[in-house]
Parts: sequence; structure tokens; C-alpha cells
Amino acid sequence: MQEFDVVIIGAGAAGLFCAGQAGQRGLKVLLMDHAEAVAEKIRISGGGRCNFTNRDLDPQAPHKHFVGQNPQFSRSALSRYTPADFIALVQKHGIPFHEKHKGQLFCDRSAEDLIAMLLAECEAGGVVHWQPCSVKNVTFLASKADESSAGSYQINTDRGPVQARSLVVATGGLSIPKIGATDFGYRLAQQFGIPLVERRPGLVPLTFDGAAWAPWAQLAGLALPVQISTGMQASPHAPPLRGSLPPEGAAFALGRPGGKRKAHMAFDEDLLFTHRGLSGPAVLQISSYWQEGQPLCINLAPTVDLPQALAQAKARSRKLIANELAQLMPSRLADAWAGHDADWQRPVNEASDKALARLAEQMARWELVPTGTEGYKKAEVTLGGIDTRALSQQTMECKTQPGLYFIGEVVDVTGWLGGYNFQWAWASAHACAQALPAQQGLG
Repeated sequence: MQEFDVVIIGAGAAGLFCAGQAGQRGLKVLLMDHAEAVAEKIRISGGGRCNFTNRDLDPQAPHKHFVGQNPQFSRSALSRYTPADFIALVQKHGIPFHEKHKGQLFCDRSAEDLIAMLLAECEAGGVVHWQPCSVKNVTFLASKADESSAGSYQINTDRGPVQARSLVVATGGLSIPKIGATDFGYRLAQQFGIPLVERRPGLVPLTFDGAAWAPWAQLAGLALPVQISTGMQASPHAPPLRGSLPPEGAAFALGRPGGKRKAHMAFDEDLLFTHRGLSGPAVLQISSYWQEGQPLCINLAPTVDLPQALAQAKARSRKLIANELAQLMPSRLADAWAGHDADWQRPVNEASDKALARLAEQMARWELVPTGTEGYKKAEVTLGGIDTRALSQQTMECKTQPGLYFIGEVVDVTGWLGGYNFQWAWASAHACAQALPAQQGLG
């Protein structure tokens, strides 16, 4: 049986980085993955250019950009391996990159550059890489010599059994099963009695009832900047219009993942209409905070004072209301919105002040309740996972199972869209790699 200091299951972002870092510390490392292609999630992310980190991340305040039952858990790892650290590694390998809005960093050429870098780091550390290689089962072997010793793990694979003092689980979440996502990491946690936080799709498009959404499905492909927020509550004034147009709204507190109370969240990002609902960065961001059955509120013209704009248009224009709205937003959206009420299907100078005020209010507070999400097939990440209370925030090792570590997406730490999840992968992997002990006999 082959022996290693550490076996790492999962050759995605976290697994590859952990393997390279541990190998360069002098540890004997085996990295394995059941999938045919290495790091497929890196390859497809960011439109093929991989948004690999974010300059705006504040390691001292992870709750700003991460969700979970305890976002503060990530502070230790994020503080010890920062975006600047990973940027330095990218520069060392001569990979050109650029910054988009809000601190997001992308490869200039292709995500393949980043994958090549991670593989080169593994090669520099002498990492043994088995892929594809499936794990059949894992067994913990207690130390024969000393009950206080950590013991070891026997991992039976389709390439034969191996044994190691440490086992690192970097298997990711459930999102995008077509590229190899499985629940292996969660099942392994359950085998060893490690508690889990309920999983659900994150950074995912939202869907709506087919009949109610029909008036908006015709706008599929249309995108515009909006402000989107959770925690809007219906007012008794002004009933909803036909389809899914809103009544007036007001803010309220929202329970976040994990059940704790949290003030409503808001994002200023682009919205995309789809045949089944809404997508785009705005919706992907808010989906991590949205809870089933709760409404969302969308301001369709966040940079415009709509009441004032419509009042001014009434004083100077004879154009249809839809034509005036088209000066402020895409004309298809203006036409669709105005078509929902006879009071809005007339020249703006003939509309009553009350009708224009109602239009402005409802476009600034479009309240609607999603019926669900597009699921793991379209989700970029998985919310929930390994309960952080079961892990050391310094080392990522299980408190009750010596030598067993969980890193990356499999843990209940989920970042915003924009490179935050990759930075968590690098940081958690680095914390683990630095803590792994060298082999001193397997007892």
C-alpha cells in the first residue's frame, strides 16, 4: 500500500492550491479527482477568463462579502492569505490580468493560464496527481502504538488503496453537476459525524410562476442596471397590477441563511430578463440572501428621480408615457410596463398627476415574489455545507476527527459574486496546507 503525508480529494481551486502549497513544504502529497478534466469550474468561470480574486475584500470584515451561519469564521484564513498574496503569485507566473468594476480581477487571455499556474505549483511540490480516480471508501485507522496519536486514513480508490496521516476534502459543492459536482464531501462528513448546514443553490437565477411571468417573458435577453433588495413588504395601498407588478413597498428585516436576523440587503448591479424569470449579476447576488416565499424589490431606474422626471415631461411633452420612459430605460421595458394600465397608455400631458405618481412609485418599488431558482444546474456556488463550528478556523481541521480537513466551497462559507469565492478557496487551502503535519510513521 502506498503511503503519503496527505491525500487531497478534489482537484478544483482549493484542492490544487492546497496540494501545491503542501508539496512545496516538503510533504508527500497525493491529489485525486473523479472527473476527467482538471479544475473545470475555474475553466468556465468569468466567461472563460476566471475572476480569480477581488481587491475590495476586507479580511477583517468578512461579513461584508460572505454569507453562512458564521461568516466571521473565514477571517483568520482570509487575513493570512489575502488577495495581494494571490496576485503576487499570478504575477510571479507572468499571467497578465485586468481589473473590472468593483475590484474584480480577470485573466487577460484565458482561465487556462491560471490552471497551468496551479499545476505548475503542484509540480514544483512533487505532487502525485491521480485523475480520473474515484474513491470507493475511506476508513480511519486508530493508532496502534499510542491512543493519543492521530491515527491515519486508508482511502480505497479505483487505482488501489493508499494511506495517509491527513485527509483533505476539497470536493466543492453541488453546483453545476454536468462538470462533475457531487455530494461526496457531505457524505464523508456524515460518515465521521461532522455536522452539516442545509445546502441550497447560491448565486443562481430566480424563477417565477409561468402564468404571472408571461407578460415579462417577452423581454428575455433585455438587461439594465437596477437596485435590487431583499426585505420589501407590501403596503395596503394600491393593489398589484396584472401579472407581477407590485404594490408600494417598505423595508423590513430578513432572516439570513442560518436563521439569524439581518437587515435587508441591496445590490446595484445589472438585471437580465429570461424566459423563466430574472438573472444577471443583480439577481445572482441577491439570491444568496433571498429566502423562499419572501419578496424582492427592484428599482428599475435607480439613478433617476422618476416622480420629478415624469412631472417635468408632463409640463413640456405630448409624447406617449411609454416614449418618455424610453428616455430613461430600454424601450421594450418601457412599452411593457406602460401596457399594464390604461392610465399609462396616453400622452404624458393628458395623464393625471395621481397616475404618474403611481407609475413612478411602482417602477421604483417593483415588488415580486420568486417561486424558486434555476437550481444547481445554473448555480455558481452552493450555500451551506460543513458546519464551521466543527472546524478550526486556523487550520480547517475537524475538532472531533484528527487529521480530517475541509476546505473551499464544501464549507459553509459563501462569497459574493466577483472573485470572493475563489479567494476563500485560496485562503482556506493555504491555511490548511501550512498546518498539515509531516508524516512520522503511520502507527
